[in-house]
Amino acid sequence: MDEKFLKPYDPKSTEGKIYKLWEESGFFNPDICIAKGVTKADAPSFSILMPPTNANGSLHAGHGLVMTIEDIMVRYKRMRGFRTLWLPGLDHAGFETQVVYEKKLEKEGKTRFDFPPEELYKNILDFTLENSKNIKSQVAKMGASCDWSREKFTLDPEIVKTVYQTFKKLSDDGLLYRGKRIVSWCPRHQTSFSDLEIADVEKTEKFYYFKYGPFTISTSRPETKFGDKYVVMHPADKRYAEYKDGQKITAEWINGPVTGTIIKDEAVDMEFGTGVMTITPWHDTADFEIAKRHDLKMEQIIDLKGKLLPIAGEFAGQHISKAREAIVEKLRGKGLVEKIDENYKHNVHTCYKCGTTIEPQVLPQWFIKMKPLAEKALERIKAGEIKYIPDHYEKITTHWLENIMDWNISRQIVWGIPIPAKICDGCGEGYVDLDDTLSKCTKCEGALRKDTDTFDTWFSSGQWPFATLGFPDGKDFKDFYPTDVMETAGEIIFFWVSRMIMLGIYRTGKVPFKTVYLHGLVLDAKAQKMSKSKGNVINPLDLTEKFGTDAFRMGMVVGNTPGTSLALSEDKIRAYKNFANKIWNATRFVLESTQDFDTKASPTVSEKDKGLLAELDDAMRDITKDMDNFRYYLAGEKLYHYFWNTFADVIIEESKPIISGTDESAKQSRQSTLLHILKTCLKALHPFVPFVTEEIWSSLEDTESLLMVENWPA
Repeated sequence: MDEKFLKPYDPKSTEGKIYKLWEESGFFNPDICIAKGVTKADAPSFSILMPPTNANGSLHAGHGLVMTIEDIMVRYKRMRGFRTLWLPGLDHAGFETQVVYEKKLEKEGKTRFDFPPEELYKNILDFTLENSKNIKSQVAKMGASCDWSREKFTLDPEIVKTVYQTFKKLSDDGLLYRGKRIVSWCPRHQTSFSDLEIADVEKTEKFYYFKYGPFTISTSRPETKFGDKYVVMHPADKRYAEYKDGQKITAEWINGPVTGTIIKDEAVDMEFGTGVMTITPWHDTADFEIAKRHDLKMEQIIDLKGKLLPIAGEFAGQHISKAREAIVEKLRGKGLVEKIDENYKHNVHTCYKCGTTIEPQVLPQWFIKMKPLAEKALERIKAGEIKYIPDHYEKITTHWLENIMDWNISRQIVWGIPIPAKICDGCGEGYVDLDDTLSKCTKCEGALRKDTDTFDTWFSSGQWPFATLGFPDGKDFKDFYPTDVMETAGEIIFFWVSRMIMLGIYRTGKVPFKTVYLHGLVLDAKAQKMSKSKGNVINPLDLTEKFGTDAFRMGMVVGNTPGTSLALSEDKIRAYKNFANKIWNATRFVLESTQDFDTKASPTVSEKDKGLLAELDDAMRDITKDMDNFRYYLAGEKLYHYFWNTFADVIIEESKPIISGTDESAKQSRQSTLLHILKTCLKALHPFVPFVTEEIWSSLEDTESLLMVENWPA
């Protein structure tokens, strides 16, 4: 027996050595598995793409869950003889990374505006590349058996080339347009967002009722009202039947008399407020749509920094948050304030990153027409080409796709993939220009300049499945696309998963993956969402350092049903450290008890042992069924209980008098049975606790290959 079993299991001295052994074997690479005869060349393939980690920090508990679940999938399929590819990658993470870098600059007393764009881009690139080394090391520490030789980064030249080709194809197919439309603008970060990046926060604010000519109008934002020259009401509202569409009225207003025009539109909610409203098309989405329908003029009231423009008269230059009450006081002085509701509860659009109130602005941006893409995706989903786990996410996805909005893919940030386009400052026309050859506008013959915006990072990461596999002619694309599973967080079902489906079908004609496995959030021990402000963020590497990676992995998966949130506590991880020790100690007993056993012998198996082996077979069939149906949380729990409660507590205890007894036939039968159960359990446990099982496997006398490429128990 190996002398190391005389000491307790030590993850710290084992895990680095084992991972190096795996890497040097080359078996993370399906091509090497085939070349070395471990996997057959004509074996079925299994592929999964690691959700590209944001290259702007360290792994968090959610990443730990991703690495655990996906590695279990991959190790299981590899042991089942599949040509298994797990492709790792990193995301430049556009806006997210720039925000992280800006916080770093703030600590140094600087802002991004202190640097020329080229220098800022280089600085963020260096920052990202340095983080990438750290993240790769952390992923390895989680035991991830991914193929590092195929690692991708969303800024790799071949990825960018694919992204540009998609942009051009969208333009050629009439699905891309550049237009002045209302967008969600963050005054702090100075960039627009898509509708998905907006957080709705319930706030209690004042709600104002003002006199506007013969009408009473209501609003929560008096600071936007300087340019209100249109009074809108529902055509069926009998209260205002005497007023005709297009009729002019005169009203005393904030800075003096104004002429208003009556507009009849069915978008007005007759039950809200007084049923009549003035509109601010430049700063409200609903107002913008009304203005577009009636071809009304629009005027900007608030600049991109949240300050009032000259139209506000004496209030020009003031920030809207400070000007609001002063504007109300002026209206009060004119006798135009009818009443104020002090407790108006409503949802306010805010920046998902900084909490700043979103200011709608009309800006020229690049938009994708999403309905045609969504319709194709809906066809495939309804045809059953994609399985959702849990299945209720299918309904959530289809509802969103059926109500999808056009996607603003322009971002006013430096860090990211530059949009390959030219803009005419004369007429505002935009041109896709991959080759940088256009110089003159075809509409007004004005000079063109390069677009300074970058792509929304979800536009590039939405092409991850086919871009990373070398679409259209790459061998990996032919061998591994569509991929088998997309495993990720349920909270990005719209941000990423649905967009991958749409763009994947659009570019390749096939769905990008066959199964979508969605996990929930990882919460703290009190089931609260982790955040730096709460001080409850759990670093997975702190737990692996303390209890070992195997213990962390078991704690992340057992009892963690797909789509539900997981409360993570040290006590749970500590319990699975005890499990790793149990495996180690049980192995020591088996090895001590079988030192005189000839592993090449074929002893007569007793009826009792036949029963134990049949029980083991039943357990393995059940566990295999769970593994094939993505029930890893059940498979892990069953393995835990079989090994601890059945093998260690019952079978081993029953074996002690048999091993020390005088019945040689019974002893040899039990020795053979113990070794068989131990090896079977090590194989089945390996996807869950790979380090301790591989370390034990290497010490068994009759084992020569790595456990990671052994056959799954039949």
